[in-house]
Amino acid sequence: MMKVKVILSAIALFCVGFVAQAQDLKIGYTNVELLIDLMPEMEQIGADLQDYQAQLQTNIQTKIADFQRKVQAFQQAAPTMAEDALNQRRNELQRQEQELQKFEQDAQVSYQRKLQELLEPVQQKVFNAINAVAAEHNYTHIFSETAGNAPVLLYTRDEDKFTELVIAKLGITLPERPQQ
Repeated sequence: MMKVKVILSAIALFCVGFVAQAQDLKIGYTNVELLIDLMPEMEQIGADLQDYQAQLQTNIQTKIADFQRKVQAFQQAAPTMAEDALNQRRNELQRQEQELQKFEQDAQVSYQRKLQELLEPVQQKVFNAINAVAAEHNYTHIFSETAGNAPVLLYTRDEDKFTELVIAKLGITLPERPQQ
């Protein structure tokens, strides 16, 4: 009988400890895309991006029109050209076509870079607000609810060192961060 009381007491203490630990956990979700879209700066960013995209598109269209003129001139002159000159012009047009394709790719990369450059301060502002609200309201973890199929962790308390625990369990060491 005494054994049963001891076992029941141990189970009760274990359950109380588990409930006490579970009460420390507070998880929240937020829609980061919505928060960013609602920021007042987004209207100006949208306008700036449209202007930048229009500039890029104008440059691309100008280069395409110039290339097409050269192709038409080549097609008209081709019947009267010598074989060597014909091959040389053909190679030159192929090179220019490759340059045009590279210019279009560079324009896409440039647009993405500009987008990131304009969005970075807004994103930082939103993430700072998420971190501040989470800390003020004692959330332990905040996830983004619109990050595709799996939620993305946006915030965790500094004292939650899960990664370090897993590293220790695996028996590996974490490289030291350089001093700032």
